[in-house]
Amino acid sequence: MRRKIISIVVLACLAIGMTYAQQVIKVGIIGLDTSHSPAFMGMLNSENPKPEFAGFKIVAAYPYGSQTIEVSKKRIPGYIDKAKENGVEIVKSIADLIKKVDCVMLETNDGNLHLEQAVEVLKAGKPMFIDKPIAADLTEAIAIFMLADKYNVPIFSSSALRFVPQNQDLRNGKFGKIIGADCCSPAPGEPSHPDFAWYGIHGVETLYTVMGTGCQEVSRMSTKGTDVVVGLWEGGRIGTFRGIRQGRDAYGGTAYCEGGKVQVGEYSGYECLLVQIVNFFKTKVVPVAPEETIEIFTFMEASNESKRQGGCPVSMQAVYDKARYEAAKIVAKY
Repeated sequence: MRRKIISIVVLACLAIGMTYAQQVIKVGIIGLDTSHSPAFMGMLNSENPKPEFAGFKIVAAYPYGSQTIEVSKKRIPGYIDKAKENGVEIVKSIADLIKKVDCVMLETNDGNLHLEQAVEVLKAGKPMFIDKPIAADLTEAIAIFMLADKYNVPIFSSSALRFVPQNQDLRNGKFGKIIGADCCSPAPGEPSHPDFAWYGIHGVETLYTVMGTGCQEVSRMSTKGTDVVVGLWEGGRIGTFRGIRQGRDAYGGTAYCEGGKVQVGEYSGYECLLVQIVNFFKTKVVPVAPEETIEIFTFMEASNESKRQGGCPVSMQAVYDKARYEAAKIVAKY
């Protein structure tokens, strides 16, 4: 009788263990060349994760990653060590990663690699978060979303600035209708990326979080240390982005609401973004519409075209139409 009871207890424990294993959503990371990767691993693979992260674990990582951007490349060995410390298996290819995970965080710092890397994940049907920038330029950003539609795979991309609580309150109308906004962020350049795609995207994403979509026309003024981009939205609303290249870095800005001016939220870490990522992996519901991410990239490209034209206003629609035509050619190859 005693042996029978022990056997029943053992079987019950095994069943509980199997149920737990089935409940864990296994996450894979592509790219250990950005500080986001160890930050996410630290939160999800903690011995005592916060309740919102329970049931998720990063189990594998493919470390590469830019081989041409030195500031990114030199991080990889140290971040491989951090991954191993967090119990993450290092794999030799994206194909190997896909076999081991339920969903993917594409964290590669170099947006030029995102299209090639994303296609492998999309073909495998794995839900994917693509960290900013979703691609190096507008054309490839559109192509990635078109391919996601083609393979029927949910994806989204975002900067952490979008989910700062203050910015979500502004977005959701806590302070009344948004009449306009002035937002800023550091905007150091990287020769392999068009202006703002490398880092200024933080401030542009903040601006779009507050203003929403609907920008029609963009103009830009540039000096050695600062760029100011002015967007004209539907209904006559005006939003501006200031890219900072000299002086002390700053994030945030001012939103002009029906009830008065309100401070825009500043950078507050990655936790708010990670909450959205794991909820997306659980529900498959994207927290940021593809159309908004594409418009963010259209805004940045239109600003670059305005700069090329000496600050003249540039049509957002014309810039988008040109890029979409080129994106369709890319998609046709897959």
